[in-house]
Amino acid sequence: MIIAQTTTTNDDLFGGVNDFFDSGAWMILRNMTIFFVVVFWLATAYWVFKDARRRVDDGLLVGMAVLLALAAPFIGAIIYMFLRPPEYLEDMRERELEIQAMEDRLSRQELHCPVCRAEVEASFLVCPVCTSKLKQACVKCASPLEALWQICPYCATPVASTGLPGVDDTLADSWTAPRRRAARPE
Repeated sequence: MIIAQTTTTNDDLFGGVNDFFDSGAWMILRNMTIFFVVVFWLATAYWVFKDARRRVDDGLLVGMAVLLALAAPFIGAIIYMFLRPPEYLEDMRERELEIQAMEDRLSRQELHCPVCRAEVEASFLVCPVCTSKLKQACVKCASPLEALWQICPYCATPVASTGLPGVDDTLADSWTAPRRRAARPE
């Protein structure tokens, strides 16, 4: 008789679980879960399609990415995320245009004042905006000389060394004086 009581208790317990899985509430919950999983799977495939179109030029590769997302639910989208190009096509084109614009700007060789960044010509001795000295003038023909020139290419006059450009003579002397003293034998 004790055995019969435990059997009926187990039957009541499992009978309640069986009743739940046979009920209409379970059927609605199961169908709604399946519906949302399928919708999320299709939305993931659609996201892969939209993202691949923005990152890849080749239509075949876009189709393969979408097929991967559809064939392997959720895992295919994760695999696509690891293998996709790191940037959008639009960003690549924009970067290429910026590089081309920089190359064009550099090829024009526009000169600018190092102090105020105003546009200057190669023949200017001083900046017309901030009056900074840009080049040294030849002592004989007054032509503008580049900083590294040792002789004037216009009149063949040797260039007088002015020391370091932009450095005061007293500062230049104080910098080189200890070296000259060290180099002299006593």
